[in-house]
Amino acid sequence: MENTKNSLKLVFGDGTLGVAGDNFHYIFSYEKGGLESLLIDGKEWLYRTPKPTFWRATTDNDRGSHFSEKSAMWLGADMFLKQVGTEVQVDGKPIEMPIAPVNNQYGPNEVASQAGVTYTFETPTVPATEVTVKYVVDADGKITVTSHFTGKQGLPELPVFGFRMIMPTAADGFSYTGLSGETYPDRKDGGILGTYEVEGMPVAPYMVPQDCGVHMESSEVVVTRRTTQNNADNDDNPFSLRIEKTDKPFAFSCLPYTAEELENATHIEELPLERRTVLTIMGAVRGVGGIDSWGADVEDEYHISAEKDIEFAFEIEP
Repeated sequence: MENTKNSLKLVFGDGTLGVAGDNFHYIFSYEKGGLESLLIDGKEWLYRTPKPTFWRATTDNDRGSHFSEKSAMWLGADMFLKQVGTEVQVDGKPIEMPIAPVNNQYGPNEVASQAGVTYTFETPTVPATEVTVKYVVDADGKITVTSHFTGKQGLPELPVFGFRMIMPTAADGFSYTGLSGETYPDRKDGGILGTYEVEGMPVAPYMVPQDCGVHMESSEVVVTRRTTQNNADNDDNPFSLRIEKTDKPFAFSCLPYTAEELENATHIEELPLERRTVLTIMGAVRGVGGIDSWGADVEDEYHISAEKDIEFAFEIEP
């Protein structure tokens, strides 16, 4: 781990890996299965450890076709995903897991040009399958996140495969480059490619809350907040986090609720107050249908098979 002009400072804790630079400090938890702190310019961006996500709140068309009943085990996977492995890489090479007492071999001045952590999860489905999330941090603080779903014969179709970040406070709004308006794989032909500003985090006012707010074919999304949970932070200037595509566009939603919170409400007034930001980056999204709401399924090309591998990646820019 030679010192270079552009390098990361690494802190090998008993159960965490700290990765720091001039304006950022990230903490990867081995026990919690991901990033537990994403601190950029003194502002914290995480309220919960990000995890893979498999569920979207049931839509009217899902109810009509009984899709959610057929794929209900993915709701359990969304809530109770089991971490089964962790690997740490330094400068692209795996190292012995640096937990106590192995981490005692490292000093206070460890540096590298790149650091990575790969987490492996097992789904509580029948049959079970594995999902990996790999984080790679470059010297400038950019994090490349790659999520891989391993298809398994016999699993029901997926509602979605994505990566969910829950932020500590509600966003003022977000901008994105992609298709205009709310779009889904089978509801996007009217979308116009461009860059758009969205005030707040709008939730479609359906009588029964359901999935909404997805934006397809996006190359970037920038979430802006003004508030933190740090009582000593008196700076109310806006600050932003940027997510960018790697080789392929992604879909995303930026809402004040998780899929489970939307699912739990039978009327819109049952939703809690807006307190957090739930940013979900998606590599695969099931269509919403709309042929009718009394039993017609989504057209074949807009299903997501869980019997095939799925992989997507994106970048978090400090």
